[in-house]
Amino acid sequence: MAALFGSRVRRLRTAAGLTQAELGARTHVVSTRITQIERSSGAKPTLELARALDAALGADNLLVDLWPYVYREAFPDWSRAFMAHSARAVSIGQYAAHVVPGLLQTEAYARDLLSVGRSLTGEEQLEERVTARLARQKRLHAADRPELWVVLDESVIHRPVGGPDVMRTQLARLLEAAEERHITVQVLPFDQGAHDALGGSLTVLSLPDDTRVAYTEGAHYGQLVEDPPEVNDLALTYDRLRAAALPPLMSLDMIRSVMEGNYRAANVPSRSERRRVAQQQLQQSGGGRLRGGGGRIPRRRARP
Repeated sequence: MAALFGSRVRRLRTAAGLTQAELGARTHVVSTRITQIERSSGAKPTLELARALDAALGADNLLVDLWPYVYREAFPDWSRAFMAHSARAVSIGQYAAHVVPGLLQTEAYARDLLSVGRSLTGEEQLEERVTARLARQKRLHAADRPELWVVLDESVIHRPVGGPDVMRTQLARLLEAAEERHITVQVLPFDQGAHDALGGSLTVLSLPDDTRVAYTEGAHYGQLVEDPPEVNDLALTYDRLRAAALPPLMSLDMIRSVMEGNYRAANVPSRSERRRVAQQQLQQSGGGRLRGGGGRIPRRRARP
């Protein structure tokens, strides 16, 4: 499909009497990018570029119509239908067993995560997947944005994907996202033990026509469930997980605690270290030691 797209661009460009440099100038890309597209040798074109090429070449939406078939080659078959449903869902309920859901991932976290996929074929495909994942996040800020309710297994906030710096930024992103009225984040703690979705992640999508679909996913597989009785069973499983999870405010406190304790910046001391230093400074200055809440305990006066 990428080769077909490229051949159509080349044919339309030739018919219009344009050089690659001239077409690049009209679409605001360098001429080598046009060469890559025509030869299907570089990264696949973005939707924005497909639209620009279509307009510059007067293709009457031919290139725009071809673009989805070109771009979807970057993803396994089992994920495409799910992405299509997600793009029009009015509410999204997710239980994430292993990693932060894609809609809330930072670029660095997504890049590290997607770089280990077994279906990945190379660096170009990695860039396409990262670009597509970040593009899907834009819907959270669109006029038709869905309600998003995410339940994270506690392991998600402890697993150091990308290293301490990446995780610190990722956890901060979760805290920031949870401030939005249409986004709720909960944590399912380890002490809840076994549950029905222990083996993988689960998503329940509510669609504009009042129907629902569910999606179960593991590291290298995914299954879209559309049969109403099965969807209802999975939706009930999700509701139970949500009920067993910590309340939202307690969940955010846990995320914040893990961020400060496990993934703090190298030059930022831990909370206990800050308290120890503060106590030393108070003792050196003649003050009392600190209370548990941070207040000062005055010294007792000696009896006369």
